[in-house]
Order: sequence, then C-alpha cells, then structure tokens
Amino acid sequence: MSTHKVGTIQTLEVLRKMDTGYVLENDVLLHHNETDTELESGQSVDVFLYQDKKGQLVATTQLPTIQMDTYGWAEVVEVIPGLGAFVNIGIIKEILVSTDELPLFEDVWPEVGDKLYVTLGKDQKGRLLALPATEGVFERELESAPDDLLNQPISGRVYRTSREGSAITTEEGYRGFIHHTERKVEPRLGELVNGRVIEVKHDGTLNVSLRPLKQHSMGEDADAILAKLEENDGFIPFTDKSDPEDIRGTFNISKAAFKRALGKLMKERKIEQRDGKTHLLDK
Repeated sequence: MSTHKVGTIQTLEVLRKMDTGYVLENDVLLHHNETDTELESGQSVDVFLYQDKKGQLVATTQLPTIQMDTYGWAEVVEVIPGLGAFVNIGIIKEILVSTDELPLFEDVWPEVGDKLYVTLGKDQKGRLLALPATEGVFERELESAPDDLLNQPISGRVYRTSREGSAITTEEGYRGFIHHTERKVEPRLGELVNGRVIEVKHDGTLNVSLRPLKQHSMGEDADAILAKLEENDGFIPFTDKSDPEDIRGTFNISKAAFKRALGKLMKERKIEQRDGKTHLLDK
C-alpha cells in the first residue's frame, strides 16, 4: 500500500499475528499498543494509517475524527519555537502544525491546552501535517447569528489573528471578529476568549469586544494611568488634548476612554493637568 493512504481510515485484512502485533495486508503493521482487541488471521479491521518515526506505514484502531479533508478540533500538546505546535488528533502520534501555518510572531502562537481547527495534509516527504482551517472553511461550516445576541456575553476560540483584529468561532458555531481597538492585548491563535457582542452584522457574523463596559473599564484604565505615573516619576506627557494615536500606542485605549479615566482621577483629586502633562498630586 502506497503512502498516499496516510491520514485515512481503511479496512484491511489481518494476515498474521506476531510478537509485537499484527501484519495487515500490504505489510502494514498494527502494534499491540494500537489496538485493545484480539484479532484473528483473515479478519477485516478498520484502521487509521500513519507513518511512525522511521517513516514506516503503520496502523491504529484508534479512529480519529480528523482525517485528510476532514476537519476537527485538536488540542495543542507541545510548542517548539522555530518548528511549530504539535496537536493531539486522537492517536498516539502527535501531529505537527508547522511554523508556515502559524502566525509570523511567536508571541501569538498557541500554547499547550489551546485548540486548533485542523485537517490533515502531507509535506513533500509524505509525512502527516495538521493544517488549520482557512477562512473559506469557516464560512461554509458556521451558522448565522440571531439578532438577539446584541450586548450578550459570548465565548469563542481564535482561528485567525492579526494586528487588525482576531477572528473567532463561538461555542454556538457563529463567526465573530474582534477589532484591535476592542482588545487590550492580541489573543493567541487557538485561545478561548470571553467577550460581549457589540454588533450583529447583516451577514450573520458578529463584532465582539473583549473590553469591559465603559463603567467597568474606567476603573481599569484609571489604574493603568496611575501605574504609568508611578513608573515615570509622577508625570506623563499626556493630557485630554493629546493625540489619539499616541494615547493608543501607550495605553492601548481610545482617547475617549483615556479622557473618562482622567476625569475620574481628577474628580478623586489624584491627578492634575498642567503644562501639557498629567501629574500625580502627591508628587
């Protein structure tokens, strides 16, 4: 049997038993640790085919839901910088998602425990790889969200990440997008995030925010400003007249959020603005 069957489920006949397991037709090996059933010569058995570390075609009766051209969620079990992430598809062998299929910046690579929606493919040497689903796959498979989700909390897993924003698929099967202004940090690929729906679009997709509501975020933003003041000897070169991009570049919040936080701190008599700067009053 050629290696083009790698990554698929096949029905093969048991030719003979040996000390380490069974020889199936086409000289495919089925080791004892790959089956929990006693098999007889001449019996047909459903197996998943893959290559072991030596490149030999082997079989397992552990049948994964993820195969060639079949997608499913796979948990990340190991991450190796410069190489990629290994995922568990339900067999003993862990499958590599290569660096070519991961974000350019390793700080948003998945971590152990994150999950990726993948199918199987092969490299130039015929070895199995796990391939994350493309945007087109999610467009075909996900559902349209109902209008009544507006302002509701929602959870989703990141399947595409970029400086512009993060695309997620929710637990209910909806597609969502988190614009970079609606997150304080860029989520990892495969990370489960919790947010709220800020728009249900006409095409059934969602716009999602990871930021708290204004009345809740004001306190967090004020704390961040105080921390920056403490780090900078009691002053920062920002006021409510500062450039919005400069504010976002330093605090990763909008100018409106920055002004709300400044207002809160001034009302509490913790800061004052003078000479184009904001100062701690106890400094």
